[in-house]
Amino acid sequence: MTAFQDYAGRFANIELIQRDGILQMSLHSDGGPLQWGALDGSVHTQLGECFRAIARDPDVRVLIITGKGDAFCAGMNPQEIPQEPMAQAWHRLLREGKELLTSLLEIEVPVIGAINGPAYIHAEIPVLSDIVLASENAELADLAHFIHGVVPGDGVQVIWPMLLGPNRARYFLLTGQRLSALEAQALGVVAEVLPAEKLLERAWELAQGIARQPALSARYTRVAFTQPIRRRLFDELGYGLALEGLAAIALSH
Repeated sequence: MTAFQDYAGRFANIELIQRDGILQMSLHSDGGPLQWGALDGSVHTQLGECFRAIARDPDVRVLIITGKGDAFCAGMNPQEIPQEPMAQAWHRLLREGKELLTSLLEIEVPVIGAINGPAYIHAEIPVLSDIVLASENAELADLAHFIHGVVPGDGVQVIWPMLLGPNRARYFLLTGQRLSALEAQALGVVAEVLPAEKLLERAWELAQGIARQPALSARYTRVAFTQPIRRRLFDELGYGLALEGLAAIALSH
C-alpha cells in the first residue's frame, strides 16, 4: 500500500491534489501546458511510476486526469528528446511505454479524463478514462507518430481502433487528423463538451457522485470495464513497440 504523502511531491511534471477520496492529476511543464519529454526521468518515465503509486493508494476513490493551462499536451519539449543512439535508448523507452498504459489500467478506481485543450501528443491517456470530458477548445490528434515517420505502435494502434472503429482510426493515425471536441463527441470518444471554465467543476461533480457509491462496487466496475482493454494491450502492446523501435533504429542509421 502507498500513502498520498509518499508520492505527492515526487513528480516534476505532475501536480497531485487529493480531497475527499478524489485525486486530481494535472500534467504540466513548469506550471503551464505539458510539453512531452522522453528523456530518462521525464514525463515519459514519471507517468508509469505515478499511475503505479495511485493504484496502490487505498484512499483514492476516483481519479481525475487533466492538464494545466490551455492545452493538455500540444507539443514536444525539444530539450527532452533523447540524443543517444536509438538502439541504446529503446530498451528504456519500450519498458516505460508498456508501463505507462498498463499501469494506468491497473488503477482499480473510476477515472475521469478532463481534456482542457489540444491533446496532440499521447491523447490516448485521457481518452482511456471511463468518463471523458473535453473543453470546447480541445482537439484530439496523434501528431507524435506516423506523420513524423514513427510507427504508431505504443498502444495507439490498439486504443484508437477500439474507440473510432478500424477504418476511421487508420485514417486518423496515418493523416494526423485533428478531431474537434464536438467531432470527438459525435464519434463517441467524448461524453460531454463544456466551456473551459466549467470543465474541472463538472469533473469534480461527477467524481463526487461516483465517490458516494460503495467503494468495492466502484472498483470492480472499473475492473470490468478495463479487462478487455488490458487483454488487447497484453497481446499487442509489446509487439507494436518492437516494430516502432525497429523502424526508429533503421531511421537513425
